[in-house]
Amino acid sequence: MSQTTLQTLLGDARLAGVYHLPESGRLAVRQAAEAVGLACFEIDFHDAQRIDVALAELASALDFPAWYGNNFDALKDCLTDFSWCEAAGYVLIVAHAENLHAKAPAAFQLLNQVFAAAIGEWQAQEVPLWVFYDLRADGLATLPTLT
Repeated sequence: MSQTTLQTLLGDARLAGVYHLPESGRLAVRQAAEAVGLACFEIDFHDAQRIDVALAELASALDFPAWYGNNFDALKDCLTDFSWCEAAGYVLIVAHAENLHAKAPAAFQLLNQVFAAAIGEWQAQEVPLWVFYDLRADGLATLPTLT
């Protein structure tokens, strides 16, 4: 896929969602996102076997404000505000989530529901919010253009 095609895809809020991202696509997504003015964050869940650790990793990587409460409600509030990091849209690349997925599957599913709700709110404003995982899990599709 050409970089221009990927840039067009990432800029389209209607297509934004939670997806599997093959390792080979990480750099291309980062470069395309930055080229179209999207803020790109990489989050490492390597040590996150519990949701509280994952929420703290998100807060650190996304530089959440001090009022962030390290819970799902506060996560949604921060993911739908981003006033501290204004951009044309947002890309989250989450690495090493397999421990969280295996040890806390219900929390992993709820995390993705929060991501999906935030994505929906941004879509209503025609702003893309993308979440990419480097693992394959139920409910995570791969963008056809990245396979």
